[in-house]
Amino acid sequence: MTLTLTSPSFADGGSIPERYTCEGDDRSPALSWTGIPAGTRSLALIVDDPDAPDPGAPRMIWVHWVLYDLPPTSTGIAEAATAFPSGTRHGLNDWKRTGYGGPCPPIGRHRYFHKLYALDTLLGDLRQPTKAAVVTAMTGHILAEAVLIGTYEKRKHRGG
Repeated sequence: MTLTLTSPSFADGGSIPERYTCEGDDRSPALSWTGIPAGTRSLALIVDDPDAPDPGAPRMIWVHWVLYDLPPTSTGIAEAATAFPSGTRHGLNDWKRTGYGGPCPPIGRHRYFHKLYALDTLLGDLRQPTKAAVVTAMTGHILAEAVLIGTYEKRKHRGG
């Protein structure tokens, strides 16, 4: 069975609805997964935008959400998540806070990569790590990964 990440909120490769962005309620979309491989001790979820600040000339990857040590028995995260499976730990996004920060691209249509990793270990208390620290801790422990991509472009400014 293959690790799969899906969302009832948007299709893979499809547009992320405004309610999950800075132009809406900025709430997290619902996510679900299946196909957790044998030997998985924890899961990690990283959501980032490789098109920042401009998809025509990207200069950085902007991190929107970092979760780790999700239990392998979990099957997803609810929309507008405020409660998480027991043991889940939170990392820092690029706004220097924990939690979800929705798409808010300054220009153009950006891609948002929702990446789920099945790990053969618990990462433990990394003290609100950045994405880079979580990726470093995961090195050599990834059993499988799944990616779900959504896109978003801000509405055009309307005068007045």
